[in-house]
Amino acid sequence: MTTSVVNYLGNLRTSCTHIASGNTIMTDAPIDNHGKGEVFSPTDLVATSLASCMLTIMGIYCQQHEISFEHAEARVTKIMGANPRRIEKIIVLISLEGNKWDEKTKAKVIQAGKLCPVAKTLEGNVELEFIFEE
Repeated sequence: MTTSVVNYLGNLRTSCTHIASGNTIMTDAPIDNHGKGEVFSPTDLVATSLASCMLTIMGIYCQQHEISFEHAEARVTKIMGANPRRIEKIIVLISLEGNKWDEKTKAKVIQAGKLCPVAKTLEGNVELEFIFEE
Protein backbone atom coordinates (compact mmCIF):
# COMPACT_ATOMS: atom_id res chain seq x y z
CA MET A 1 0.00 0.00 0.00
CA THR A 2 1.23 3.48 -0.86
CA THR A 3 2.38 5.50 2.16
CA SER A 4 2.41 8.97 0.62
CA VAL A 5 2.15 10.95 -2.57
CA VAL A 6 4.69 13.67 -3.29
CA ASN A 7 3.98 16.37 -5.88
CA TYR A 8 6.53 18.82 -7.26
CA LEU A 9 5.03 22.32 -7.11
CA GLY A 10 7.82 24.20 -8.86
CA ASN A 11 10.45 26.51 -7.40
CA LEU A 12 12.09 23.56 -5.57
CA ARG A 13 9.00 22.94 -3.39
CA THR A 14 7.04 19.73 -2.88
CA SER A 15 3.72 18.85 -1.27
CA CYS A 16 3.70 15.51 0.55
CA THR A 17 0.36 13.90 1.41
CA HIS A 18 0.05 11.02 3.88
CA ILE A 19 -2.45 8.64 2.29
CA ALA A 20 -3.97 7.17 5.47
CA SER A 21 -4.69 10.52 7.15
CA GLY A 22 -4.73 13.05 4.33
CA ASN A 23 -2.29 15.27 6.26
CA THR A 24 0.05 17.33 4.11
CA ILE A 25 3.52 18.74 4.67
CA MET A 26 5.59 20.92 2.38
CA THR A 27 9.31 20.86 1.67
CA ASP A 28 11.66 23.43 0.16
CA ALA A 29 15.24 23.15 -0.93
CA PRO A 30 17.35 24.77 1.80
CA ILE A 31 18.79 28.26 1.32
CA ASP A 32 22.31 26.84 1.02
CA ASN A 33 21.17 24.64 -1.88
CA HIS A 34 19.29 27.04 -4.18
CA GLY A 35 16.01 27.04 -2.23
CA LYS A 36 13.85 29.39 -0.22
CA GLY A 37 14.15 27.50 3.07
CA GLU A 38 10.64 28.58 4.07
CA VAL A 39 9.66 25.11 5.34
CA PHE A 40 11.44 21.87 6.20
CA SER A 41 13.91 20.60 3.62
CA PRO A 42 13.91 16.88 2.84
CA THR A 43 17.08 16.43 4.91
CA ASP A 44 15.50 18.42 7.77
CA LEU A 45 12.69 15.86 7.73
CA VAL A 46 15.17 12.98 7.95
CA ALA A 47 16.87 14.52 10.99
CA THR A 48 13.56 15.48 12.60
CA SER A 49 12.16 12.01 11.94
CA LEU A 50 14.97 10.55 14.03
CA ALA A 51 13.91 12.55 17.09
CA SER A 52 10.21 11.91 16.49
CA CYS A 53 10.84 8.18 16.14
CA MET A 54 12.94 8.08 19.31
CA LEU A 55 10.27 9.82 21.40
CA THR A 56 7.54 7.60 19.92
CA ILE A 57 9.44 4.39 20.71
CA MET A 58 10.20 5.68 24.22
CA GLY A 59 6.47 6.31 24.64
CA ILE A 60 5.59 2.82 23.39
CA TYR A 61 8.14 1.29 25.77
CA CYS A 62 6.64 3.25 28.67
CA GLN A 63 3.08 2.21 27.74
CA GLN A 64 4.07 -1.45 27.49
CA HIS A 65 5.80 -1.35 30.88
CA GLU A 66 3.22 0.87 32.61
CA ILE A 67 5.78 3.64 33.15
CA SER A 68 4.52 7.21 33.42
CA PHE A 69 5.94 9.32 30.57
CA GLU A 70 5.05 12.95 31.25
CA HIS A 71 7.39 14.98 29.09
CA ALA A 72 10.16 14.91 26.53
CA GLU A 73 11.48 17.54 24.17
CA ALA A 74 14.07 16.94 21.47
CA ARG A 75 16.24 19.58 19.84
CA VAL A 76 17.74 18.43 16.55
CA THR A 77 20.88 19.70 14.84
CA LYS A 78 21.62 18.49 11.32
CA ILE A 79 25.13 18.87 9.93
CA MET A 80 25.59 18.57 6.20
CA GLY A 81 28.69 17.29 4.45
CA ALA A 82 29.92 17.85 0.92
CA ASN A 83 31.30 15.72 -1.91
CA PRO A 84 28.77 14.20 -2.02
CA ARG A 85 26.25 16.51 -0.38
CA ARG A 86 24.68 14.42 2.38
CA ILE A 87 23.68 14.43 6.03
CA GLU A 88 26.97 13.91 7.84
CA LYS A 89 25.83 14.09 11.45
CA ILE A 90 22.64 14.44 13.48
CA ILE A 91 22.74 15.58 17.08
CA VAL A 92 19.63 14.94 19.16
CA LEU A 93 19.44 16.67 22.54
CA ILE A 94 16.54 15.21 24.54
CA SER A 95 15.21 16.77 27.72
CA LEU A 96 13.43 14.29 29.96
CA GLU A 97 12.68 16.85 32.66
CA GLY A 98 9.55 16.12 34.67
CA ASN A 99 9.63 12.34 34.46
CA LYS A 100 9.91 10.65 37.83
CA TRP A 101 12.07 7.68 36.90
CA ASP A 102 14.78 5.94 38.87
CA GLU A 103 18.13 5.53 37.11
CA LYS A 104 17.42 1.94 36.01
CA THR A 105 14.08 2.89 34.41
CA LYS A 106 15.58 5.97 32.76
CA ALA A 107 18.38 3.86 31.23
CA LYS A 108 15.86 1.39 29.80
CA VAL A 109 13.65 4.12 28.33
CA ILE A 110 16.68 5.82 26.75
CA GLN A 111 17.94 2.52 25.33
CA ALA A 112 14.54 1.87 23.77
CA GLY A 113 14.68 5.27 22.07
CA LYS A 114 18.17 4.67 20.69
CA LEU A 115 16.91 1.47 19.05
CA CYS A 116 14.12 3.17 17.08
CA PRO A 117 13.69 2.16 13.42
CA VAL A 118 14.96 5.47 12.04
CA ALA A 119 18.14 5.28 14.16
CA LYS A 120 18.72 1.70 13.01
CA THR A 121 18.21 2.77 9.38
CA LEU A 122 20.67 5.66 9.65
CA GLU A 123 23.22 3.75 11.73
CA GLY A 124 26.48 3.29 9.85
CA ASN A 125 25.53 5.92 7.25
CA VAL A 126 25.18 9.04 9.39
CA GLU A 127 27.00 9.91 12.60
CA LEU A 128 24.41 10.00 15.39
CA GLU A 129 24.98 11.78 18.69
CA PHE A 130 22.43 11.52 21.49
CA ILE A 131 22.52 13.80 24.52
CA PHE A 132 20.02 13.31 27.36
CA GLU A 133 19.19 15.97 29.95
CA GLU A 134 17.00 15.84 33.02
